[in-house]
Amino acid sequence: MNIEVRVPALPESVSDGVVVGWHKQPGEAIRRDEALVDIETDKVVLEVPAPDDGVLDQILMNDGDTVTADQVIGIISEGKAGATGIQPDTAPVAEATTDDSQQQNAAMGPAARKLVAEHHIDPGQISGSGKDGRITKGDVLDFVKRQTAEPAEPAESSEPVAAPTPMRAEPRLTPGLPEFDEDRPQQRVSMSRLRARVAERLLQATQTTAMLTTFNEVNMQPVMELRAKHKEAFEKSHGVRLGFMSFFVKAAAEALKRHPDINASIDGDDIVYHGFCDIGIAISSERGLVVPILRNTEYMTLAEIETAIVEFSDKARAARLEMEDITGGTFTITNGGVFGSMLSTPILNPPQSAILGMHKIQERPVVENGAIVVRPIMYLALTYDHRIVDGKSAVTFLVTIKELLEEPASMLLDI
Repeated sequence: MNIEVRVPALPESVSDGVVVGWHKQPGEAIRRDEALVDIETDKVVLEVPAPDDGVLDQILMNDGDTVTADQVIGIISEGKAGATGIQPDTAPVAEATTDDSQQQNAAMGPAARKLVAEHHIDPGQISGSGKDGRITKGDVLDFVKRQTAEPAEPAESSEPVAAPTPMRAEPRLTPGLPEFDEDRPQQRVSMSRLRARVAERLLQATQTTAMLTTFNEVNMQPVMELRAKHKEAFEKSHGVRLGFMSFFVKAAAEALKRHPDINASIDGDDIVYHGFCDIGIAISSERGLVVPILRNTEYMTLAEIETAIVEFSDKARAARLEMEDITGGTFTITNGGVFGSMLSTPILNPPQSAILGMHKIQERPVVENGAIVVRPIMYLALTYDHRIVDGKSAVTFLVTIKELLEEPASMLLDI
């Protein structure tokens, strides 16, 4: 009995996905609910579990292939591993037909097909080293290398042969790279679905919003002293480290309550004022930038915020974020300071009306009570949509965050 492996229902607004990796190969035994294949959409990576116990018989869609919801991408058969191996030699051999080239193309992965097309190669000339004679990318590269390394024998002639004209060395081929001059290497790779989506969103923000950025600076010494005093007890009590981000999330949530126009968004001809503070935290992952959402941050404690951020960071690194983790949000915080950024102008995350940029903490001379002292200073940047947020509101919102961080006790005591 055969069991079909189908693409699960895709998230709303997502039309298709790309197969990014099979965890099993044909002939291998699998168990029900075991991770079988990963499918990348423009928002998340979906892990498709095995629908039942059995042996993976066929892989119908390979890495790089585009798939849609409910499409069959593999076949599982009941039995033990090895039961669906290579057919015996006594199996009848099909006679060649005019469809041979199509069959050869089907026996190649997307990368191999691309190389064959680029170099105008007849697939029939290549011996496949993959399963069941499948032509791999390495097979194509080896064939091209042999062709360029073996010059044709010159035809016999009684006339003298002219001395060869000095020529530049042939470009060197490296597995995994297209042809390039050895002195000027370059590599062309397909843009990931997530990167393409990020590019689309950033371009949309610059074209459809009236972005403006205001700046301020905050003295981080009060927060740093509070953190240094209680971080060991905090970690022992809550099982998570006390970082700076939780203070900024708390300050932003309080400021959003005081300035509702910052916690608003445009929907057609209407302005939607949100009565909750769902704050997105920008996290850098190997796949690109993702922004998981902390829900109802106005009710969260510092420990709850830190715990949620750690969980989201772990899921982002493992490419296990789910759609509900990154959907929605009324405000965003991004921290370029962890990479050493001193100052930047963050780009809006539509349809949100504002985004807060944190930066590196740097000791600077400042004047306090007529005297010059050294304080740990961070520059803050607030980018906002000027269509619905006036300059005064943006400036006072940022000043509110500054004041809350410089008096963290008042924020934590809700006074």
